[in-house]
Amino acid sequence: MKQKSFFVARENETVGEVAFRNIRSDIIRGRLAPGQKLKLEKLKAEYGVAVPTLREILNRLAAEEFVIAEGQRGFEVTGVSEAGLRDIAGLRLLLETHALRQSIATGDLQWEARVVSSHHMLKVVETKLIEGDLSQVEQWVQQDWEFHHATISACQSPAMMAAHSTAFDRFLRYHMLVLDFRGKPAADEHAKLRDLVIERDVEAAVKLLTSHVESGLNHVLGTGKIPA
Repeated sequence: MKQKSFFVARENETVGEVAFRNIRSDIIRGRLAPGQKLKLEKLKAEYGVAVPTLREILNRLAAEEFVIAEGQRGFEVTGVSEAGLRDIAGLRLLLETHALRQSIATGDLQWEARVVSSHHMLKVVETKLIEGDLSQVEQWVQQDWEFHHATISACQSPAMMAAHSTAFDRFLRYHMLVLDFRGKPAADEHAKLRDLVIERDVEAAVKLLTSHVESGLNHVLGTGKIPA
């Protein structure tokens, strides 16, 4: 059993908002498994929020497609499939390549510093994984997100960033379900992407990003853990 997520409340954050982040994280991390029925009374006991609040949370998660609302039958965690992964990978690429082009065009030195700093943290984890420390896979997934987020953080479009964040988390969920690292090729691609972004080589960066995401998709499917 994967450990339950536990977020500490941020300033002025309600109990319901904390529960939303915890439940969402537990779906992404696979603690709440694909297809699992979400019983309100059980969730109430686990996450410490009232049933009406839980209904609001689950409806929000349904809007993000992490949960399926079944009318009078309640809620369940959205399932996974090869078609679903290919679909969300395509959406991620559509958003991320566009945002990357804009970030390269408008990013300043602070943006470059974020890209370099986030890649350094990612590289530390990837080095441990390549050396055989597989306990770092979950941390790698988080740092992978931080790096890719940094590369597009100068796109100057909050709406695009929000849409990309949801798409990335849905894509990340598949990685969390298989918990398998692609190895040195993925690490090398990240380093090259960092360099291309800093050099402002738009077309080469977009081409590499596209290949990188597609390789990750094929790796996840190659584990045999995602149903057709």
